[in-house]
Amino acid sequence: MQIVVLDGHAVNPGDLSWDCLREFGTLSVYDRTPPEFAAQRLIGADVAFVCKTVIDEAALARARNLRMIGLLCTGTDAVDLAAAARRGIVVCNVPSYSTDAVVQHTFALLLEVCSLVSLHNREVHRGRWTHSPDFCFWDAPLIELSGKTFGVLGCGQIGCRAAGAAMAFGMRAIGFSRGEHPAFPGERVPFETLLAESDVLSLHCPATEQTRGVINAASLARMKEGAILLNTARGALCVSQDVADALESGRLRAYAADVAAREPILRSDPLLEASNCILTPHIAWAPRETRQRLLRLAAENLRAFLNGTPVNRVN
Repeated sequence: MQIVVLDGHAVNPGDLSWDCLREFGTLSVYDRTPPEFAAQRLIGADVAFVCKTVIDEAALARARNLRMIGLLCTGTDAVDLAAAARRGIVVCNVPSYSTDAVVQHTFALLLEVCSLVSLHNREVHRGRWTHSPDFCFWDAPLIELSGKTFGVLGCGQIGCRAAGAAMAFGMRAIGFSRGEHPAFPGERVPFETLLAESDVLSLHCPATEQTRGVINAASLARMKEGAILLNTARGALCVSQDVADALESGRLRAYAADVAAREPILRSDPLLEASNCILTPHIAWAPRETRQRLLRLAAENLRAFLNGTPVNRVN
């Protein structure tokens, strides 16, 4: 069996082993695959693994041997699911592998906004504390989370865990989601209440037709003055210019995100120049332990497929 990985570098830049996939057949791993090479590299493959490289209908048309596509991620945007289904190609993703890491990164962003660790660390190393006339100093107001309201948009597994973490800090947790999600530990509220009452609003929903651009000028105007907005979900949930405008006007105290509308982020993205904006390069999922789990679960998807009992099928 011929197995190909089209964009392995992000998942495994060299600190992990591909042996969990190699045991199933002959494995070819490409660090990256430019769009124009995707179709060619699928020729002859029985199974393909992909993270962000687009596999469209044109590429699938040349992949006559392809029987399964394994997504090295949870999102399904990279693959034309309908075209794969028409050709009898099973597509499986890896859900829930990064929940703990994403929640950890969400609070790393929030704590940076509230405690300004990097700012004050930099100033201490520059000698400010050494020469301070007082035993301490701070350059901007610091924020205590206890007693504040943590709002969650998207009450799935990550949203539930984020709400639980917020409650551990002494925060009140509220959430809005279209699904039922009975495990949510906080109070379920209407969307308008979520916007109006959240001191911190954390986004944890997928980018769909219903949610793209859900954070825009109109919804930002209904948020609490000086709220903090967190986004470790998808950049498409926010209208970048509207968020940048809300930061400049002071309606938002801060925006902290691990995602962007286009990735890699465009130099023209207004958030790059916005005040009180913290951006990280989509790394919430990237701890070594998390990526190791991702590879193991991807291999289990392949094993289940070969046994005739596909799991985590998305088409």
